Amino acid sequence: MYTLGGKWRHGGELWTNWCEGFLPGMMWIFAEQTGDDAWAELAERYSRPLEERKHDRNVHDLNFVLGSSYGRWYHLTGDRALLEVIITAGKTMGLRFRERGQYLRSFMAEDSLFIDIMMNVGILFWAAEASGDADLRRRVDAHCLTTRRTLVRGDGSTSHEGIFDLETGEFLRQTTQQGYRGDSCWVRGLAWSLYGFGTAYRYTTTPAYLQTAELNAQCFIEHLPANGITPYDFDAPDDERPLDTSGSAIAASGLLQLAELTASPERAEGYRKCALRMLDSLCAPPYLASGTPGWEGILKEQVYHLHKDLGVSESCMFGEYFFVEAMQQALNLLAAAD
Repeated sequence: MYTLGGKWRHGGELWTNWCEGFLPGMMWIFAEQTGDDAWAELAERYSRPLEERKHDRNVHDLNFVLGSSYGRWYHLTGDRALLEVIITAGKTMGLRFRERGQYLRSFMAEDSLFIDIMMNVGILFWAAEASGDADLRRRVDAHCLTTRRTLVRGDGSTSHEGIFDLETGEFLRQTTQQGYRGDSCWVRGLAWSLYGFGTAYRYTTTPAYLQTAELNAQCFIEHLPANGITPYDFDAPDDERPLDTSGSAIAASGLLQLAELTASPERAEGYRKCALRMLDSLCAPPYLASGTPGWEGILKEQVYHLHKDLGVSESCMFGEYFFVEAMQQALNLLAAAD
């Protein structure tokens, strides 16, 4: 999931098991981009062991695990058996829904809602559409609207976690597991929201989802440093604010998606320019690891979990995946322009 001194760790604390799909996901991207069967063979080899995760009720991240692997596999082959894995995973995720509160609970506790879950709603929308499950669609829509109401602030910034009263379903407060404070803006969470609400709109064309994604984008762009490299939290003081290049990578991919969804040509152009500026910075030292002998990751200066001192100023598998995804989008965009 993350490196230690630039070397991938194959043990140690994970906090939660949510990154297994990203390695095969990158391989599927390479297979699609190059047409090389060797990449497809590797991607299949690393994807197949993940199928059992379609029944995993311990995590809220099945889109990360199976959407990035089996989802990409399906899009390349059209194999119905792969779609059945996606449908099962989406229905499994739907079991996390709490009627009192109208949200999908996080892995932490019954009363907990994470902004991260917005990056996993895609597999529920997909499963609901592919299977005709109207109640699953109801639940994922309700979750998105609850997240919008409780974790997205008026200025477009986001909180990491929301806490609910289990008896009444009443929303109680914003808090955080990974940000600087409960009322601060953890940048990766903002990027998750920007990308996730864009995905929700792509599946549904519900105006509120696009409005939320664009509000998140406005907040992100307004706070982005000139060099395009994000800190781990926009509100942390300088001496407690390490860089987190994964925030730039995730947001770049989300902004490129949003550029295809917005009704405003001017905003679309702004989203593309911002995404390309971030990718331009990420593709050069000191952030791209290609110039560092022995470093096994792609992007340096990522942060997994600052408070637990996990993967700080290292490479992290999620940042690698979204960087590769964003680069694929950017290359296709540039090719289309030519």
